Amino acid sequence: MKTVKDIFSDTGSLANLISDYQHRPEQEDMANKILSAISEGESLVCEAGTGTGKTVAYLVPALLSKQKIIVSTGTRHLQDQLYQKDLPLVLDALESSATTMVLKGRANYLCLQHMDIAINDTKDLSYQNMSDLQEVVQWSSSTKTGDINELGMIEENSVIRSKITSTTENCLGQSCPDYDACFVFKNRKSALEADLVITNHHLLLSDMGLREKGFGEVLPLADVIIFDEAHQLPELASTYFSQTMSSRQLLELISDIKTADHEEAGDLEELAGALARFEKAIRDVRLVFSRKDQRLNWLEVWEKSLLSTELPKLLSAYQLVIDILETASGRGKLLDNCWQRAKAHYNYIDSYIETNNEESIRWIEIRGHHVYLNQTPVNISETFQQRLSEYNATCIFTSASLAINDDFNYYSRQLGLETCRTQVWNSPFDYPTQTCLYVPLDLPEPNSPAFFDAFIERTIKLLSYSEGHAFVLFTSHQALAKAAEILSKAIKYPIFIQGHAPRSELLNQFRNTKHAVLLGTSSFWEGVDVKGEALSLVIIDKLPFASPDDPVLQARLNHFSKQGGNPFMDHQVPQAAISLKQGVGRLIRDITDRGVCVICDKRIVSKGYGKQIIKALPPMPISHDLEDVQRFFN
Repeated sequence: MKTVKDIFSDTGSLANLISDYQHRPEQEDMANKILSAISEGESLVCEAGTGTGKTVAYLVPALLSKQKIIVSTGTRHLQDQLYQKDLPLVLDALESSATTMVLKGRANYLCLQHMDIAINDTKDLSYQNMSDLQEVVQWSSSTKTGDINELGMIEENSVIRSKITSTTENCLGQSCPDYDACFVFKNRKSALEADLVITNHHLLLSDMGLREKGFGEVLPLADVIIFDEAHQLPELASTYFSQTMSSRQLLELISDIKTADHEEAGDLEELAGALARFEKAIRDVRLVFSRKDQRLNWLEVWEKSLLSTELPKLLSAYQLVIDILETASGRGKLLDNCWQRAKAHYNYIDSYIETNNEESIRWIEIRGHHVYLNQTPVNISETFQQRLSEYNATCIFTSASLAINDDFNYYSRQLGLETCRTQVWNSPFDYPTQTCLYVPLDLPEPNSPAFFDAFIERTIKLLSYSEGHAFVLFTSHQALAKAAEILSKAIKYPIFIQGHAPRSELLNQFRNTKHAVLLGTSSFWEGVDVKGEALSLVIIDKLPFASPDDPVLQARLNHFSKQGGNPFMDHQVPQAAISLKQGVGRLIRDITDRGVCVICDKRIVSKGYGKQIIKALPPMPISHDLEDVQRFFN
């Protein structure tokens, strides 16, 4: 059997397959440590700096172990990259015959029943929607996986996508007439038989919840679970361990009730009027709030707004709908499904109003046209450990940003991983010679009204030195929108703006356009890989502290205080350091890359906590002199 050394050495399997292969001691050592952890059944939390090659470093020992493996990544895009690029390389290097597959959430797979419903109800579809639906029908007879990402012609936000996929709520399961041909269940069955399954954090966390509630499972049990991009887990776990009910769900239920009535009844005379009153009540709840997106403290809103009047009205209108559905539920599976969902929604809203549990945070989110009633645990570590223990697996948590100065305490505490082994492998890149960190001290404080204009003026100057080739990263969508408007007129370089096209399309355009500038917020701070001269400058407007007005953050900080901790130093500073580390990590992606990172927030050097944040970053030489940046590019 091949060893780790056989794979990674200068004359090993990878060297034979990769023309410009370079042996990285950090990568080989990481593979050895992971293999040792798997062999001894000891979970490992590890950080691998940019350029270590962590994907191959964990895939090799995973497959060498001959155990059942689940690899969980941050996004569907990374799943596809792993499956199509990295995994075939490692299988080839190991000469392995292991069976592998990708498993995604149900929203990625065609639902044959919902496609048939869409075909029979096209009255509200535009010409483009009809064309998309025709494309789906043709494709449905030839696809083996049902993965709708195969449909490259259909936009991600197309109305048809939601019409041809199922949700947990409207899936009929084994009662569905198309169950035997169902792509969701066929893919899950294949996952049970595969040696290595590539999934994503969203699906794995969802699976954890299903197991706990006794609703079965989506993923197979495995001997080893590898969490890649593991820095995302605390935030995602907080979301998945939350409970929520939204006006969107209620409106989708109304649509499904109308479809069920049309398919299975058609003579429920009172239903149309009851649904109209219920829909108006839903809209009236949304009108309590302003148009802007926001997150709000539940009790403050309940006590100081019309919500305490409008929500009981909604429940009253809802009860009428439920009573009608109850009488009709025996007439078909769709009507029965709608009745069961309606009761569950009603009970959630009713108990949400009454419950007051100190272990959970109640908060409202306004997003677009919808209202979300959320309930989030204050502390997720205990829940995470309980749910993870159901798998009885050795776990590997890895990312380029988990530790603060080689200390994993902040990350481990959030997920209850304090007893795990830990290890850091620094980046093999030569940051002292490849980079420069420019922190301007002559800009106003970031909370000053004068900051934004000064930041824009400095950004324009910096872009002239680099001749574009830049990411400008923002900590808020508001700042991004304002900057986009000004920079579009002020600079001569091609400019790409987050939100104006899908993320992958923006990145491709950026890579293929000379002197381009890309403006982005949080989603471009991580998981973005642009090598070479195309990206030579990364400008960050402010330190990425979470908004102090956020109700979930407020509750968590109060929890820290009650436990005798320092909420700012124990939570906010480490979180900002990890986020900043991700943003800075966009700059150098290869041993030949060179570039300047700019942080326009002088608190990183003027405040005591700034030293802790700078130590968490790669060892870049720091300058406060604009001329040093000009010299670097010259």
